[in-house]
Amino acid sequence: MKFITDFLTAKESSARKDLGALLVIFGVAFFQFLGHLPLFEPDEARYAEIPREMLERGDFITPMLNYVKYFEKPPLLYWLNALSLSLFGENEFAARFACALAGLLTVLLTYHVGRTLFGRREGLFAALILGTSTGFLIQARINLTDMLVTFCMTACLGCFAIAVRDNEPRRGLYCHLGYLFAALAVLAKGLIGIVFPGAIIFLYLLLGKRWQLLKEMRLVTGTLLFLLVSAPWFILVSQRNPEFARFFFIHEHFQRFTSKVHGRYQPPWFFIPVLLGTMLPWSFFIPTGLRGVWRERLSVTGRHALYLAIWAIFIFVFFSKSDSKLVPYILPVFPPLALLMGREFVRQLDGPDRFMRIQGYVLAAILIILGVGVCIYPYFPKAKDLSPLEGLVTGSIFLVEGVAALAMSRRGNLASLFLALCFCAYLLGIVGPISLMDNVATRKSSKDLCLIVKEAAGPDAVIASFGHEQGLPFYTHRRVVTVGGMGELEFGSKQGDQSAWFMDPTQFSRVWDGPKQVFLLLRDNHINEFRPLVKTPIRELGRNKKKVLVTNR
Repeated sequence: MKFITDFLTAKESSARKDLGALLVIFGVAFFQFLGHLPLFEPDEARYAEIPREMLERGDFITPMLNYVKYFEKPPLLYWLNALSLSLFGENEFAARFACALAGLLTVLLTYHVGRTLFGRREGLFAALILGTSTGFLIQARINLTDMLVTFCMTACLGCFAIAVRDNEPRRGLYCHLGYLFAALAVLAKGLIGIVFPGAIIFLYLLLGKRWQLLKEMRLVTGTLLFLLVSAPWFILVSQRNPEFARFFFIHEHFQRFTSKVHGRYQPPWFFIPVLLGTMLPWSFFIPTGLRGVWRERLSVTGRHALYLAIWAIFIFVFFSKSDSKLVPYILPVFPPLALLMGREFVRQLDGPDRFMRIQGYVLAAILIILGVGVCIYPYFPKAKDLSPLEGLVTGSIFLVEGVAALAMSRRGNLASLFLALCFCAYLLGIVGPISLMDNVATRKSSKDLCLIVKEAAGPDAVIASFGHEQGLPFYTHRRVVTVGGMGELEFGSKQGDQSAWFMDPTQFSRVWDGPKQVFLLLRDNHINEFRPLVKTPIRELGRNKKKVLVTNR
């Protein structure tokens, strides 16, 4: 224990040694059993199927989902996943590899930024905080665009933070890297790759009274680099698909932010509990990280802290104001908050002040209550997500974490408190993906039924689903007929004649009663709605907790 504490609190140590330790520690956490679970519906399966179709068609410009045009996101994640699928095969590990790697690189990058801005210990503490934040680790192991965006945004804004340091010898390099990663952020998720860095840097120059930095930002060459990287795909996809620009920029950006068109509305305070839960156990120390930033803004390290605070607060407020909210949207605020908290933990190593002690007590109480609740949860009549053993293991981790937080807060031993929280949070991150996520998979995937179709369906068979099941085309490598609600395929269904692939139940009943064998994936309650429409008997092939697979032969 003393050896670890000494390593953690040493003011000087090789950056290579620190990065090596972080790489080993978090390489295990991010990549262990990465392909163990099936792809979750709808997001993971979607972001695996689009690159699979890119590889199949040899077209990396026009994204297609179930073989119709799909323009909701730019292509960077598709390209990376296509590369991963070509290297590792068309499997779950390959589908998640790029996002897990982005999460790991974000941890290493956070260390580099923290070490450069504040010092070795601050960088190491920040990296450990970020890597052991429960929600960050779990979401890095899921195939979503948000982790890739988080890495690109952290690289862009982190490079700028380093570039504007006084007497920075590699200012030109870091400035141009910032523009490069801004372009990659655009290719990962669209206009926020411009909006976020532009707004955050502007606010920093305004509030920090540092307008003279505009002369040092390599605006001309940086803008050229940005356009060279980001513009070609937008030009090519617009040339090939004249309908792209209006759908992507108006529907997917302006309307997503200002309206409820995507059906993802949540109240403005939605991300407050989300951040508290997903950044456990560190979220209770966010007030300490932010405290005093404005007062110290004109000092050298205070300027860096001001920049990080603007970075976190702007993104948090932006998404809170949006009418479209999902949990992963908040991921880009994790790195700056981790850096601010890491800085404050180091500043108070010799003895935490009263404010930090209070936060430690509150955290301890929450963790103990949470631990007891998780332990007894499996014994409630309607509890289905946890077995008694899983509840006991997970709840015990929270209990140990809470008791350690209470003991260390009372003693004022901040280094030991930090290590205890890191260890327990890391252990939870190791246990969670193996056991807890198995229960999520039973609700969020129909892989078992899809594989039955893959084995049984001949080349002339019709494969269909009531509503679009994203994993069905991925696991069967076949185009799927969508019956009823088209969901996010609505735009693509209107491009060209797609009548053979999008039907209402009455139209599809004629296919069911026709000469071809049909495999249909649907919910149990939809069978009773479909049965009166057909003459050919419905034969069940399999079912899970979510769906039923039936055939007409």
